Amino acid sequence: MATASFCVLARDRHSRARLGELRLAHGTVPTPVFMPIATQGVVKMMTSDDLEVLGAEMLLANAYHLHLRPGEGLIARMGGLHRFMGWHHPILTDSGGFQVFSLSTLREVTDEGVRFRSHHDGTDRFLRPEDSIRIQEALGSDIAMVFDDVVAYPCGYEEAKATMERSLRWAERCQKTHQRDDQLLFAITHGGVFEDLRRISTERLVAMDFAGYAIGGLSVGEPKEAMFAIVALSTELLPEDKPRYLMGVGTPADIAKAVALGVDMFDCVLPTRLGRTGTAFTHQGRLNLRNARYADDESPLDPACDCFVCRRYCRAYLRHLFKAGEATGPRLLTWHNLHFYLRLMERLRRAITDGTLPQLVGELERLFPDDHSGTFNGMGSH
Repeated sequence: MATASFCVLARDRHSRARLGELRLAHGTVPTPVFMPIATQGVVKMMTSDDLEVLGAEMLLANAYHLHLRPGEGLIARMGGLHRFMGWHHPILTDSGGFQVFSLSTLREVTDEGVRFRSHHDGTDRFLRPEDSIRIQEALGSDIAMVFDDVVAYPCGYEEAKATMERSLRWAERCQKTHQRDDQLLFAITHGGVFEDLRRISTERLVAMDFAGYAIGGLSVGEPKEAMFAIVALSTELLPEDKPRYLMGVGTPADIAKAVALGVDMFDCVLPTRLGRTGTAFTHQGRLNLRNARYADDESPLDPACDCFVCRRYCRAYLRHLFKAGEATGPRLLTWHNLHFYLRLMERLRRAITDGTLPQLVGELERLFPDDHSGTFNGMGSH
């Protein structure tokens, strides 16, 4: 099993935040990092060239979706996922555990694996931890995730314990199956919002010595306070020399607070999903272009943004595109939102070295107060 070449370059003197870099088979990624979601081998509305221009360092693709269509065998014959997508930078693949939980019907979980009905064609499928690893190895991603069992919130203690214990057994099977030396394997911690279960899960997985660790089973409906309590506990327990990944989170304020708690990697559907429906993330907060007040607004989408959308188009025109059902509208807002998120990560990295992270976290909390749009389905259908 490959080991992560991860190093911490600087630490924030006010928090647990750290600036780092992660060396992978297809390039070096600065951390903290945000991964745009390319579920089916594409970020909706974007091309691989677009993402390079935007400065995306790493993408997230999904093994569940790519297994169902077009199939990992075809992608492997095409030279692997990077060549198939025309993307020559790092890719992380999610194992599919969350998607089986959130998208499939007639889901039956046993210690052996998960039996489910495909949401594409209704066929019965069975997926084991070993299958998930072989799929991800065939795809050739830079980082593969262990197959895990996920439950919704609220969840009772005994159910959370059973899910956590099953995920531990599956993680061990994934580790035994994984063989690619050019692909890192990350573990996923579980235990719901129960701190004793989280502690057991994290300590057991750390003892197994994975290349990196994800904090899983969050952003599934739990209160933000509970989520951040678990994040804080997890980063206390996780090793300093391994990357930490908070799955499916979140809003700009969520990301900033998690960075301050010591998280290095993020993904979320919000910038792309909300962009497709007419909502922009701006330096003044969220802006819904469908609001009638913007019908004759000649100002840029975000006057403080330097992306080409904000330099070239006014709010009235962008709103017109959405009202007219033109596909260019969702594309332009997706571009802007991804630019906002990727520049946000640059600002966070700079704030760690400058010692200004508390001020940036406070600013984002004021701009995006009590924003619960990131909860549930954080890594679902994109």
